[in-house]
Amino acid sequence: MKIAILAHLKHPIAQPFAGGLEAFTYEITHRLAARDNDVRLFALAGTDGRLPVEPITIRFPTRTNSPRQMHDQLSAEYIAEHHAYMNCMQAIDNLQFDVIFNNSLHYVPITMGGMIRTPMLTVIHTPPFFELINATTAQHERGGGHYCSVSRFNAHAWREQVPECSIIPNGIALDVWTPTDTPDRSYAIWSGRFVPEKGAHHAIDAAIRAGVPLRLAGLVTDEGYFNDQIKPRLNAQVQYLGHLSRDELARHVRHAAVSVVTPCWDEPFGLVVAESLACGTPVAAFARGAIKELASPETVALAEPDNVDALADAIRIAMSMSRWECRVRAEMLWDIENMVTQYEALLERISCSRAETFAGNLNA
Repeated sequence: MKIAILAHLKHPIAQPFAGGLEAFTYEITHRLAARDNDVRLFALAGTDGRLPVEPITIRFPTRTNSPRQMHDQLSAEYIAEHHAYMNCMQAIDNLQFDVIFNNSLHYVPITMGGMIRTPMLTVIHTPPFFELINATTAQHERGGGHYCSVSRFNAHAWREQVPECSIIPNGIALDVWTPTDTPDRSYAIWSGRFVPEKGAHHAIDAAIRAGVPLRLAGLVTDEGYFNDQIKPRLNAQVQYLGHLSRDELARHVRHAAVSVVTPCWDEPFGLVVAESLACGTPVAAFARGAIKELASPETVALAEPDNVDALADAIRIAMSMSRWECRVRAEMLWDIENMVTQYEALLERISCSRAETFAGNLNA
């Protein structure tokens, strides 16, 4: 197949990954191409050049001395992303792709999906939000569109806008996220983007109450949150490791006694849970969103959302769980090659449906 993959334009698709979506996009692009598909990744300039990338440069609007009107409050970044996706979608039919694989989280590709000839699969990686709700609702009313989500929970959250939605759970590279025979077990670990909805401050408070040293790793995308809520909590027992490469992060995770996961929003999947279990590291987590789908009583200790005392108890419980059971669960549920096989089959079906429609129109 000739596949166009649309990436989210907030961050380049390159290590160290900004988050789970960037890691997903990297893996799916690399592995679909390795299966002899003709793949092109439309992604932000600065994306890993080893991928078959078509770089997109964000061009910010020209600034003038004209006064802004009260209603003209859209950010320069918002407008720039809008035009970048518009330019991409307007030209994409001319490139003769069999199918578009949309992982952009942006309303423009969905809005324009009914105006182009190339069929498109949109993967819904997030809970519902305003712009995407409007775009998916409008497309559903017009008819058409193909959707997939990463969990039953997230598909259910989108059921009104996207009543027909395939479900393909995220996969992970089990040869990267591996256990060790000699884990350190002297600390807990938290990893992710430093934004309020990821709740790293809760992880710190819970680890302190559980009496366990904590290491934190990830990209600081909200400096105000990091400076106000994280920095004042750092000390000899609570250390920030920085934004680590995937291999470095995996090393810290596999040696940890427990991985602490603290979503303050409805997590659409919970990639950190899968990665931790693959490393043989049990998890203590707030029971939010799809994390409940990933958990089993033998591998994940769940706590009431936003309840730090309950999370501290969960940390103590998780530390005694079987590391072997954690790895077995990851191998059973999240092998990335199984995920790629499912996406490849779904993209093939969508591509063939376009060919059948075209043939039917010719015979009409």
